[in-house]
Amino acid sequence: MPAPAPEEPTTDDSTTDSERTAAQKSEGSSWPTATPEQPPRHILDDEPFSHSFFDSDEGTSRARAQWFKILMFGLGVVICLVWTVLPMYWAALGRIDSHVGSLTGWVVDFDGGQIGQAVVLAFQNISGSDQMSWVTVPANQFPNGPPDLVSAILDERCWAAISINPSASANLNAAVAAKNGAYNGSLAVTAFASEARNENAYRDVIIEMINPPLQLASQQFALQYAAGLGNRSDIAALLMSAPSVVTLPFYYTLNNIRPFDVPVAAAVDYVGLIYLLILAFIMTNQLLAARVESGLARRLKLRSLILVRIFTPITMYFFVSLMYSLLSLAFEVPFNRRFGRAGFVIYWMMSWCAMIALGLALEALISNVAVVFYPISLLPGIFRYGYAMPFYNVSRTARTIIFSTQNQIGLNFGVQFAWILVSCMTLPLFTWFVRRQELRAWHKGRMHAKAVG
Repeated sequence: MPAPAPEEPTTDDSTTDSERTAAQKSEGSSWPTATPEQPPRHILDDEPFSHSFFDSDEGTSRARAQWFKILMFGLGVVICLVWTVLPMYWAALGRIDSHVGSLTGWVVDFDGGQIGQAVVLAFQNISGSDQMSWVTVPANQFPNGPPDLVSAILDERCWAAISINPSASANLNAAVAAKNGAYNGSLAVTAFASEARNENAYRDVIIEMINPPLQLASQQFALQYAAGLGNRSDIAALLMSAPSVVTLPFYYTLNNIRPFDVPVAAAVDYVGLIYLLILAFIMTNQLLAARVESGLARRLKLRSLILVRIFTPITMYFFVSLMYSLLSLAFEVPFNRRFGRAGFVIYWMMSWCAMIALGLALEALISNVAVVFYPISLLPGIFRYGYAMPFYNVSRTARTIIFSTQNQIGLNFGVQFAWILVSCMTLPLFTWFVRRQELRAWHKGRMHAKAVG
């Protein structure tokens, strides 16, 4: 009987390499074990989130140098903007004194008597670049008297007007003769101005150019007139019955034809315009992000992309400008003073056009604001560009609607349409140029991929 074959040792296939290695070690086996390889030093140095700012390794040094270069470039750009763009706004506030002479005022003698001569002489003696330019205008140019002078102010033919009212001297002499204690010398002269044309110029400049000369003329005339009355035998009775004809023979009344009597209007015709620009800026950036992040810009043909870039913001600005205008209406801005209910629609359309003009031409970001605070004629000559800027024309329209100032709404809309037209012409050119650069880069990348493949 054959002897049974020796049994072969059985192996458990489920035994892992790590278990066999552990068993060999436990049996005192001298079988060498492999140690894990360490990555090269330069790879360890390039691991993210593992460096300090001042580390001297190559990667950190290179990144730090690039960071510093970008930082210095941005700082340089901001400093250049501070000294090239911002001075325009500073100059609009700090250089008005030397340009006050560009504001014209009229002096009209409807009296033709001694009071008229005294007032005309007082304003003829005014000169200097820090004073308004006062012009004596013949009374025969105003056949209807002072009301025609009011019309001239509203038509913005001058900034202020001094009217020596008809029969001013005759009324004074009659009051002296009758010893009339009810005589009111302040009716002799009227100073006309319109605060709503520009409230800052009115308060800071025009009033200061009107009050001192008239007060001085009144005081000097009172001294001369009192000296002439001193020889009268009834001077004591005159002083008793009508002292004002001796102490204040004439004074003046300031007639603010269009007062700036809606404080919230400052948000409509000045400060709010900054927010209008900010809204246009935000929407422009949002539209850019939408085109890029969605990948739509790379999928559209050039013609389609141009149409999207033009008509999408125009449509969105339509609703944003409506909300902006309704905000002013909610705070009771009286848009119905001149044009009735149509006033709100006119203002809304002007705001819409301004948003389009600004949104499609953001290069005007800073230079737009300075020309609204003070009248352009009161600013240095460089600010004459303001007549063609969107902000100025929005402000003019708002003042016409709210305060019934000179109506140039047609011209104001024309300026906005001109900006929109220029932007609609230049935006396709810029879009075409960028698309051409993108196509070149895309073709270059494809050729490189084919060469590598």
